[in-house]
Amino acid sequence: LWRVFSNILSCVSAPAEFRSSSRKAGRRRTRSPPLYHHPSGNNKLTARQISPYSASMNDYKQLYLDDIQVGQKFSSGSHALDATQIKAFASQYDPQPFHLDEQAAANSFFGGLAASGWHTASVTMRLLVDSGIPIAGGLIGAGCEINWPIATRQSDILTVETEVLNVAASRSRPDRGIVTICSNTRNQAGEVLQVMTAKLVVFRRPAAAQ
Repeated sequence: LWRVFSNILSCVSAPAEFRSSSRKAGRRRTRSPPLYHHPSGNNKLTARQISPYSASMNDYKQLYLDDIQVGQKFSSGSHALDATQIKAFASQYDPQPFHLDEQAAANSFFGGLAASGWHTASVTMRLLVDSGIPIAGGLIGAGCEINWPIATRQSDILTVETEVLNVAASRSRPDRGIVTICSNTRNQAGEVLQVMTAKLVVFRRPAAAQ
Protein backbone atom coordinates (compact mmCIF):
# COMPACT_ATOMS: atom_id res chain seq x y z
CA LEU A 1 0.00 0.00 0.00
CA TRP A 2 2.80 2.41 0.85
CA ARG A 3 4.41 1.90 -2.54
CA VAL A 4 1.16 2.88 -4.22
CA PHE A 5 0.88 6.07 -2.21
CA SER A 6 4.52 7.03 -2.58
CA ASN A 7 3.57 8.14 -6.08
CA ILE A 8 0.61 10.14 -4.76
CA LEU A 9 2.34 11.69 -1.77
CA SER A 10 5.42 13.27 -3.30
CA CYS A 11 6.28 14.73 0.09
CA VAL A 12 7.49 11.33 1.27
CA SER A 13 9.06 9.99 -1.89
CA ALA A 14 12.03 12.15 -2.88
CA PRO A 15 15.52 11.80 -1.41
CA ALA A 16 16.78 14.96 0.28
CA GLU A 17 18.43 17.62 -1.90
CA PHE A 18 18.63 15.58 -5.10
CA ARG A 19 15.38 15.58 -7.04
CA SER A 20 13.86 18.31 -9.17
CA SER A 21 10.30 18.68 -10.37
CA SER A 22 7.89 20.80 -12.39
CA ARG A 23 4.15 21.40 -12.27
CA LYS A 24 1.77 21.59 -15.20
CA ALA A 25 -0.16 24.82 -15.59
CA GLY A 26 -3.85 24.60 -14.80
CA ARG A 27 -6.79 26.69 -15.90
CA ARG A 28 -7.23 30.12 -14.39
CA ARG A 29 -10.23 30.37 -12.09
CA THR A 30 -12.31 32.86 -10.15
CA ARG A 31 -10.40 34.87 -7.54
CA SER A 32 -10.94 34.55 -3.81
CA PRO A 33 -9.70 36.81 -0.97
CA PRO A 34 -5.96 36.72 -0.12
CA LEU A 35 -4.99 33.51 1.63
CA TYR A 36 -1.26 34.13 2.02
CA HIS A 37 -0.02 35.63 5.27
CA HIS A 38 3.51 37.01 5.68
CA PRO A 39 4.78 37.88 9.18
CA SER A 40 5.41 41.45 7.99
CA GLY A 41 1.76 41.84 7.01
CA ASN A 42 2.62 42.11 3.31
CA ASN A 43 0.05 39.72 1.87
CA LYS A 44 0.94 39.93 -1.81
CA LEU A 45 0.26 36.33 -2.71
CA THR A 46 -3.28 35.08 -3.21
CA ALA A 47 -4.80 31.66 -3.77
CA ARG A 48 -7.93 31.03 -5.82
CA GLN A 49 -10.61 28.90 -4.23
CA ILE A 50 -12.65 26.83 -6.67
CA SER A 51 -14.49 23.52 -6.73
CA PRO A 52 -13.36 20.80 -6.52
CA TYR A 53 -9.74 21.98 -6.45
CA SER A 54 -7.91 25.29 -6.70
CA ALA A 55 -6.06 26.76 -9.65
CA SER A 56 -2.50 25.85 -10.56
CA MET A 57 0.44 27.23 -8.60
CA ASN A 58 1.80 28.50 -11.90
CA ASP A 59 -0.77 31.30 -11.58
CA TYR A 60 1.03 32.75 -8.55
CA LYS A 61 4.40 34.23 -7.68
CA GLN A 62 6.83 31.38 -7.24
CA LEU A 63 8.91 31.35 -4.05
CA TYR A 64 12.59 30.48 -3.87
CA LEU A 65 14.63 29.68 -0.78
CA ASP A 66 15.60 33.34 -0.57
CA ASP A 67 11.92 34.33 -0.22
CA ILE A 68 10.97 31.94 2.57
CA GLN A 69 11.12 32.86 6.25
CA VAL A 70 10.28 31.06 9.46
CA GLY A 71 6.75 31.94 10.50
CA GLN A 72 5.33 32.45 7.02
CA LYS A 73 1.82 31.02 6.72
CA PHE A 74 -0.18 29.82 3.74
CA SER A 75 -3.83 28.80 3.39
CA SER A 76 -5.11 26.64 0.56
CA GLY A 77 -8.37 26.50 -1.33
CA SER A 78 -10.93 23.88 -0.31
CA HIS A 79 -12.20 20.48 -1.37
CA ALA A 80 -15.56 18.94 -0.37
CA LEU A 81 -15.64 15.19 0.20
CA ASP A 82 -18.65 12.91 -0.25
CA ALA A 83 -19.41 9.22 0.14
CA THR A 84 -18.82 8.50 -3.54
CA GLN A 85 -15.28 9.86 -3.43
CA ILE A 86 -14.50 8.04 -0.19
CA LYS A 87 -15.66 4.70 -1.56
CA ALA A 88 -14.00 5.14 -4.93
CA PHE A 89 -10.63 5.94 -3.39
CA ALA A 90 -10.91 3.12 -0.87
CA SER A 91 -11.97 0.55 -3.45
CA GLN A 92 -8.77 1.19 -5.37
CA TYR A 93 -6.22 1.87 -2.63
CA ASP A 94 -7.54 0.97 0.86
CA PRO A 95 -10.41 -1.55 0.50
CA GLN A 96 -11.46 -1.93 4.12
CA PRO A 97 -15.14 -2.23 5.09
CA PHE A 98 -15.29 0.99 7.12
CA HIS A 99 -14.20 2.94 4.02
CA LEU A 100 -16.55 1.13 1.63
CA ASP A 101 -19.87 0.37 3.30
CA GLU A 102 -22.03 2.49 5.63
CA GLN A 103 -23.47 -0.47 7.54
CA ALA A 104 -20.13 -2.14 8.07
CA ALA A 105 -18.67 1.22 9.08
CA ALA A 106 -21.44 1.82 11.61
CA ASN A 107 -20.40 -1.35 13.45
CA SER A 108 -16.69 -0.54 13.28
CA PHE A 109 -14.29 1.50 15.40
CA PHE A 110 -15.27 4.60 13.40
CA GLY A 111 -19.03 4.35 14.02
CA GLY A 112 -19.75 5.48 10.46
CA LEU A 113 -18.23 5.85 7.01
CA ALA A 114 -14.72 7.28 7.22
CA ALA A 115 -12.24 8.27 4.56
CA SER A 116 -8.94 6.45 4.39
CA GLY A 117 -6.17 8.42 6.03
CA TRP A 118 -4.34 8.15 2.72
CA HIS A 119 -7.33 9.77 1.03
CA THR A 120 -7.03 12.71 3.42
CA ALA A 121 -3.30 12.82 2.72
CA SER A 122 -3.86 12.74 -1.03
CA VAL A 123 -6.41 15.57 -0.97
CA THR A 124 -4.02 17.51 1.25
CA MET A 125 -1.24 17.03 -1.27
CA ARG A 126 -3.46 18.19 -4.12
CA LEU A 127 -4.48 21.32 -2.22
CA LEU A 128 -0.85 22.07 -1.36
CA VAL A 129 0.21 21.68 -4.98
CA ASP A 130 -2.65 23.76 -6.36
CA SER A 131 -2.90 26.56 -3.84
CA GLY A 132 -1.06 25.77 -0.63
CA ILE A 133 2.53 26.95 -0.96
CA PRO A 134 3.90 28.19 -4.32
CA ILE A 135 7.48 26.92 -4.26
CA ALA A 136 9.46 27.36 -7.45
CA GLY A 137 10.26 23.98 -9.00
CA GLY A 138 7.42 22.23 -7.18
CA LEU A 139 6.99 20.52 -3.83
CA ILE A 140 9.97 18.17 -3.62
CA GLY A 141 9.80 16.06 -0.51
CA ALA A 142 12.73 14.89 1.58
CA GLY A 143 10.52 13.11 4.12
CA CYS A 144 7.53 13.73 6.35
CA GLU A 145 5.54 12.59 9.37
CA ILE A 146 1.73 12.33 9.22
CA ASN A 147 -0.78 12.06 12.06
CA TRP A 148 -4.58 11.70 11.83
CA PRO A 149 -6.16 13.00 15.08
CA ILE A 150 -9.74 12.28 13.96
CA ALA A 151 -11.38 10.57 11.00
CA THR A 152 -12.34 12.44 7.85
CA ARG A 153 -16.06 12.12 7.07
CA GLN A 154 -18.18 12.33 3.92
CA SER A 155 -19.53 15.79 4.78
CA ASP A 156 -16.12 17.35 5.44
CA ILE A 157 -14.76 20.29 3.45
CA LEU A 158 -10.98 20.21 3.63
CA THR A 159 -8.58 23.15 3.70
CA VAL A 160 -4.87 23.20 4.52
CA GLU A 161 -3.04 25.70 6.69
CA THR A 162 0.75 25.62 6.42
CA GLU A 163 3.43 27.30 8.50
CA VAL A 164 7.18 27.43 7.84
CA LEU A 165 9.04 25.98 10.84
CA ASN A 166 12.65 26.08 9.66
CA VAL A 167 14.77 27.21 6.71
CA ALA A 168 18.25 25.68 6.35
CA ALA A 169 20.66 26.32 3.49
CA SER A 170 22.60 23.31 2.25
CA ARG A 171 26.31 23.36 3.06
CA SER A 172 27.29 21.00 0.25
CA ARG A 173 24.90 22.34 -2.42
CA PRO A 174 24.73 26.15 -2.35
CA ASP A 175 21.90 26.29 -4.89
CA ARG A 176 19.34 24.78 -2.49
CA GLY A 177 18.20 24.19 1.05
CA ILE A 178 15.67 22.36 3.21
CA VAL A 179 12.46 24.04 4.36
CA THR A 180 10.49 22.36 7.14
CA ILE A 181 6.75 23.01 7.14
CA CYS A 182 3.78 21.95 9.24
CA SER A 183 0.49 21.56 7.38
CA ASN A 184 -2.78 21.17 9.28
CA THR A 185 -5.72 19.85 7.28
CA ARG A 186 -9.00 21.08 8.78
CA ASN A 187 -12.68 20.59 8.07
CA GLN A 188 -15.35 23.28 7.91
CA ALA A 189 -15.74 23.18 11.71
CA GLY A 190 -12.05 23.90 12.21
CA GLU A 191 -11.30 20.40 13.46
CA VAL A 192 -7.81 19.13 12.60
CA LEU A 193 -8.06 15.96 10.51
CA GLN A 194 -4.40 15.61 9.65
CA VAL A 195 -1.09 17.06 10.83
CA MET A 196 1.85 16.72 8.46
CA THR A 197 5.38 17.89 9.17
CA ALA A 198 7.45 17.76 6.00
CA LYS A 199 10.91 18.64 4.79
CA LEU A 200 11.01 20.17 1.30
CA VAL A 201 13.94 20.69 -1.05
CA VAL A 202 13.76 24.34 -2.15
CA PHE A 203 16.09 26.01 -4.64
CA ARG A 204 17.62 29.49 -4.56
CA ARG A 205 17.05 31.91 -7.39
CA PRO A 206 19.48 31.01 -10.20
CA ALA A 207 21.29 34.36 -9.91
CA ALA A 208 21.74 33.96 -6.15
CA ALA A 209 23.29 30.53 -6.59
CA GLN A 210 26.05 31.79 -8.89
